[in-house]
Amino acid sequence: MKILAIGRNYAEHIAELNNEVPEEPVIFFKPDTAVLRNNEPFYYPEYTNDVHYEAELILRISREGKNIDKKFAYKYYDSIGLGIDFTARDLQSKAKAKGLPWALAKGFNGSAPISDFLPLDQFPDLQNINFKLEVNGETKQQGNSKMMLHTFDDIIAYISRFITLKTGDIIFTGTPAGVGPVQIGDRLEGYVEDKKLLDFEVK
Repeated sequence: MKILAIGRNYAEHIAELNNEVPEEPVIFFKPDTAVLRNNEPFYYPEYTNDVHYEAELILRISREGKNIDKKFAYKYYDSIGLGIDFTARDLQSKAKAKGLPWALAKGFNGSAPISDFLPLDQFPDLQNINFKLEVNGETKQQGNSKMMLHTFDDIIAYISRFITLKTGDIIFTGTPAGVGPVQIGDRLEGYVEDKKLLDFEVK
């Protein structure tokens, strides 16, 4: 199982980080050791002082495929969940300033809490899915899949040109505006529509 993630897929988030709007999806990886399941706590690592939350809709790949045509992309994922792309912003900024990869800032242990997945038939319109993240009971991020620059099917088609997708792979589809730091003691709760899918603590 591999985790592929899309950066800069919501215009307001691009603006808040003063990034350029990409012409094509920005792809990065997280290792399987980044995954946290079952609302396990996130333990704040000692090598960073600036971990940020980024709530995202996630897709689960249901069949192997490569060079997938966009019109057939819907056949390759069967469910949607919610994930947090934790980012060590200080490590990322240091790497970016030197023009170096920022894999460690995104791929450290525990940097990808994920929820259980909901089958696609629970969503009448995949381009109109609401989701939000609360930190200590306060809404910090709100998004809707219609705000994405690249749709689910765009993402599947693009990635599969370069990387074979396999059953069980997970794709993080990008985060809306409102990202910010977490602290030890914070509680994060994530919702897709009216369903609470994430509820865990930072320790």
